[in-house]
Amino acid sequence: MIWKRSAVLRFYSVCGLLLQAAASKNKVKGSQGQFPLTQNVTVVEGGTAILTCRVDQNDNTSLQWSNPAQQTLYFDDKKALRDNRIELVRASWHELSISVSDVSLSDEGQYTCSLFTMPVKTSKAYLTVLGVPDKPQISGFSSPVMEGDLMQLTCKTSGSKPAADIRWFKNDKEIKDVKYLKEEDANRKTFTVSSTLDFRVDRSDDGVAVICRVDHESLNATPQVAMQVLEIHYTPSVKIIPSTPFPQEGQPLILTCESKGKPLPEPVLWTKDGGELPDPDRMVVSGRELNILFLNKTDNGTYRCEATNTIGQSSAEYVLIVHDPNALAGQTGPDHALIGGIVAVVVFVTLCSIFLLGRYLARHKGTYLTNEAKGAEDAPDADTAIINAEGSQVNAEEKKEYFI
Repeated sequence: MIWKRSAVLRFYSVCGLLLQAAASKNKVKGSQGQFPLTQNVTVVEGGTAILTCRVDQNDNTSLQWSNPAQQTLYFDDKKALRDNRIELVRASWHELSISVSDVSLSDEGQYTCSLFTMPVKTSKAYLTVLGVPDKPQISGFSSPVMEGDLMQLTCKTSGSKPAADIRWFKNDKEIKDVKYLKEEDANRKTFTVSSTLDFRVDRSDDGVAVICRVDHESLNATPQVAMQVLEIHYTPSVKIIPSTPFPQEGQPLILTCESKGKPLPEPVLWTKDGGELPDPDRMVVSGRELNILFLNKTDNGTYRCEATNTIGQSSAEYVLIVHDPNALAGQTGPDHALIGGIVAVVVFVTLCSIFLLGRYLARHKGTYLTNEAKGAEDAPDADTAIINAEGSQVNAEEKKEYFI
């Protein structure tokens, strides 16, 4: 196999020399303007790279691709290197394109396209191979974590080229204050990247997903992620909720002890005024509820609910005051005496206003009649009185005209 490969290489080298000699003897004026054109290529590890060499003007001169080790890959349409990953894409006098599949990091380097004019003209194309980062892993979490503890999580990924970027998120909010470390792998081509997140946990972190996200140009805008759901243990929080804001004598009352904690506290303990419940027949505990049947004044007091889990305990108190239904109705219903008093005052003011208005109108009318009767007061009989009265009106009009 080695002998055959060497023979093939010698064959193409001899062909190349013969072509160069022929080109020097049959040289055309346009050959001096010929020049191969190539482009750099970037490909993800495991992908396929296409290397293309073009010539705008060609006088039937051969093209050749060689690898970074200066091994001939293709001479025109003839394959020179036995590598099943390398295939011919297109071969003509103006173009030589080849493909390299399942690209590895060792394939990275500078490839050369040669145009066998006299002298030989070349163009370089650099093949860049991107190392895909491994799926990240989160370490440092041990379940459960106690509220108030300092947690340290580390996210690590290997095999990236160039070095990948790591970002942290909690509740979809990015955490900026993190540590970042980049180390070169043993192959001296790729990198191992790690990032450490430090924070103090509280009960609001229970059930929260902490996400480590790896961004890299080889991932085609689809980052790789690792997720850790937090489990935080904390002491219970307790609250008592009554079934009614105004407990009344003779009615039932339910007190609910709402307790939250992790682990969940179960069951809860009910006490009254620092001791046991005084009337178990009327005060029934069911789960977290205290049912008091037919309230009476003796039920007044301070009720306490206590919840305990493996982390600690907590409690809440409720002061019960049993109200008299009648007194409560009087306090909450309308004040009829006050309303009656207001109505009486309004009626009295209205009657007084009517009376005063009537007297005013009566006095005004009497004064008018008295003025008309002046002049008839000294009349000897009724006829004279009427004449005098009429005369007085005439005189008044005359006087009125006189003054005008």
